[in-house]
Amino acid sequence: MTTRSPATGPATPPATVTVTWAGANARRLARQHLHPEATATATATASPFAGPDDAVAAMLGAHAQVLSAAELSVGLRGDGLTRTDVRTALWTDRTLVKTFGPRGTVHLLPAADLPLWTGALSAVPTGPNPFPENARMTPDQVEAVVAAVGDALAGAELTIDELSDEVVARTGPWAGDLVMPGFRAMWPRWRQVLHLAGHRGALAYAPNRGRKATYTNPGCTPLPGAGALPALIERYLHAYGPATPAHFARWLAAPKRWAAEQFAAQAASGAIEEVTFGEDGPAWVVAGDTDFPDAPVRGVRLLPYFDAFAIASGPRERLFPGAAWERALGGGQAGNFPTLLVDGVVAGVWHQRRSGRRIAVTVEPLKPLSAARLRELEEQVERVAAIMEGTAELTVGSVTVGPHA
Repeated sequence: MTTRSPATGPATPPATVTVTWAGANARRLARQHLHPEATATATATASPFAGPDDAVAAMLGAHAQVLSAAELSVGLRGDGLTRTDVRTALWTDRTLVKTFGPRGTVHLLPAADLPLWTGALSAVPTGPNPFPENARMTPDQVEAVVAAVGDALAGAELTIDELSDEVVARTGPWAGDLVMPGFRAMWPRWRQVLHLAGHRGALAYAPNRGRKATYTNPGCTPLPGAGALPALIERYLHAYGPATPAHFARWLAAPKRWAAEQFAAQAASGAIEEVTFGEDGPAWVVAGDTDFPDAPVRGVRLLPYFDAFAIASGPRERLFPGAAWERALGGGQAGNFPTLLVDGVVAGVWHQRRSGRRIAVTVEPLKPLSAARLRELEEQVERVAAIMEGTAELTVGSVTVGPHA
């Protein structure tokens, strides 16, 4: 619900908008087409997303460390989208790009927005160097490696080992020193800036070669940070507002003070405005974007690992209330568990096991579900099966409900 304090005359300060948690949560879900009762006013887009790239744009990137989870995230926000549609958009139509996104983690991003994303991510200040002294790189070495990565991948698709050989050949033996702790091995020094090359637009994923990932140069020229950062803040607030600079900083893995400075600059320019976010105090929305639904969310939803909504929505203690904080949040890290949403908040976890076309879905609600909620859950499982192009069998707790085509 949105309320405004009454104006008493020309000397009265601007009216204060108060946004409830229920209203904010409903609008966030609606704008990503996750709200079953969304209206055109709430969603700001009356028609379904035209394709996977539009769905990815609405959620501000799909976490793709586990590609099947990203495919499900995208499919849940579309109308009849399947994992094949996502793969076609990524590897054939190239309307999606798999690269390093927020927090330096692998994401699917819209190809059309890549200049904005790389411009903004390149402008985010880095924190303290986490690596031991003998593993670090000088600023000049960082620039040399990023340039070498971009040159080596121009018009090519290379595995990580092939890329490593090219980088060392183009920079020097120091880049290949095995000083980086990796998975069961030590990695060459240059690997610590792999994600930075993605943020600079010099690197993105190409189709796998067998079981090996490959990389290419997407040919992207980042927008200047001075323009890209304000645009990203506005998109973030459109999708997840009201939000604070601290929320934005956590989502982006950026320094809190820097985020506060960016919000202050945007407020001074009139691009964003402050609202009162229920009991949580001051927060921000895009200027003029102060219409929120009156009715809370109703319904059941299943979200996969590292779904953008679960990661970016705040405050987390409201999205993960009570026992959900420990069971589904893992002590503070969102995304480690696929989540069951009931009436817009996390109310359990779920997991799946695939064998051929059969997908065994087990849901663990924190509280017993009513008969109506169980029917909604069955519909959600059917939708998951359709997106993942399989046949699902639902188990709630220890009770098998049955197969779903």
